[in-house]
Amino acid sequence: MSTAHTTISGPGLAEVDPHAVTISGVVLDPVYSPDSPITSLANLDRDIAAPGEYPFTRGLYPEGYRSRLWTMRQFAGFGSADDTNQRFKYLLEAAKTSTKANTGLSTAFDLPTLMGRDSDDALSSGEVGRCGVAIDTIEDMHRLYADIPIGEVTVSQTINGPGAVIWAMYLAMAKQRDIDWSTLGGTLQNDILKEFHSQNEFIYPPEASVKLVVDTIEFQTSHVPQWNSVSISGYHIREAGSTATQELAFTLRDGMEYVEACLERGMDIDAFAPRLSFFFNSHNEFFEEVCKLRAARRIWARMMRDRYGAKSERSWFMKTHVQTAGCSLTEQQPLNNIVRVAYQAMAGVLGGCQSLHTDSMDETLGLPTEQAVTVALRTQQILAHETGVTRVVDPLGGSWFIEHLTDTMEAEALQYIDEIDDMGGGAYPAGHAGVIAGIHKGYFRRQIAEASYRFSQECESGDRIIVGVNQYLDDEEDRPIDILTIPEQVEVDQVSILTKFKNNRDGAGVEKALEAIRTAARNNENVMPALVDGALAHCTLGEMVQALADIYGRYHGGPEW
Repeated sequence: MSTAHTTISGPGLAEVDPHAVTISGVVLDPVYSPDSPITSLANLDRDIAAPGEYPFTRGLYPEGYRSRLWTMRQFAGFGSADDTNQRFKYLLEAAKTSTKANTGLSTAFDLPTLMGRDSDDALSSGEVGRCGVAIDTIEDMHRLYADIPIGEVTVSQTINGPGAVIWAMYLAMAKQRDIDWSTLGGTLQNDILKEFHSQNEFIYPPEASVKLVVDTIEFQTSHVPQWNSVSISGYHIREAGSTATQELAFTLRDGMEYVEACLERGMDIDAFAPRLSFFFNSHNEFFEEVCKLRAARRIWARMMRDRYGAKSERSWFMKTHVQTAGCSLTEQQPLNNIVRVAYQAMAGVLGGCQSLHTDSMDETLGLPTEQAVTVALRTQQILAHETGVTRVVDPLGGSWFIEHLTDTMEAEALQYIDEIDDMGGGAYPAGHAGVIAGIHKGYFRRQIAEASYRFSQECESGDRIIVGVNQYLDDEEDRPIDILTIPEQVEVDQVSILTKFKNNRDGAGVEKALEAIRTAARNNENVMPALVDGALAHCTLGEMVQALADIYGRYHGGPEW
């Protein structure tokens, strides 16, 4: 049995006015003052400090957004590589509004690609290009980033199970374009642990999956110095129904699991830790989302310095991307989603994120239209240039309420982290792999399912108001809205392109490259060099994924699932 978590002191949740309870179950006082029973005021120097100073509660940089805005990322990917390439160019053009703005591209892949299957695989039928872009080969990668200056624009790739393979294709594509890897900037999501908690897009067993993540971290450290080799992602944990505190705890503990695996391999923590990055959700509970990011920076800094012995300040930094909450968007009255996204984006900015993606208002209905994407981007630009929130670093810092809520979320998260440590035999270095142990026990799924069920009950009872869904209904809510659809011809064309690609390659060279991948995996070597060679030899995504599966096997869930 797991320990029951509660942040409530005094009466039980059932006895508390539901309007005084946050989405995560934190019971709030009606007013906060110097007389409130909070610990922060006695520890201002230790816990808060100045912006840019350890433990970075108030932000990573002394000047905050005064000297540099957050990177404005927009998630794009649908249909063919050519279709998505055109959307990338549209977004880059739409972002040209300020010399202070920093723009990046985030790539969404279709379900077959996310699962490591080629477009001509029988299991890919009907899904090619539907929820993202289909990428099967290095030629697809060239088409995806055609005319995009990838040595100048940062590129994020949202993929996990076959993350090492997709990244190898990207690096091989850059090599063929004579672009030095040292100039490449971007992020590979590559966070496989959260797939076992929430999203289910895993391929190999947890142990082998973590090994592949460590391979990419090790390879990046030596060869691609400006790349973030993993984006440790709480976003999908939250989308699955977790509370903000669970998202905070599980995300940071996943990151700690990768750190420990790298240390077990013998890597220098200050060589790889500065390039670890994070990815959080920003939901509707405004102040809770702000405090979650403040607490996350503080916990990570202390863990990296005190638990793992990192000496470099850059290793203590928790750099994070934030995306507004897709799960909070509603099909009913979809224009309301513009308002939700704006508040969620402001919470991410006031929490001190380094990059931000704003969801489009029509994402519950289909892939975003160009108009919806433009509104989402303009939301960030209005936030940056019209609201004044960038004029002061951490403008909410020192608020009695904000500091109390930050402390509360930190304490709750640390309780979860202790539980996960115990499943691995204690805190590192005495114990190890607590997250993997928790995966096999079904711990994370149970915790998330319980939180999701509680939230659903609150919505159904009316204790939690969702505008346009359980209150403030609109008799005319069936007003038409444009929806982007993907024609079936996209799959036909993609399979045809893939067939021609396979017919025009050196079959013997492909088999030799695939065997080299199997050999590297079998000998417990870093597989990245063999994967890059495989991409250059014209192996497909599905072939390289299967070559690894020949050694690691495929995972279908443990006995307690």
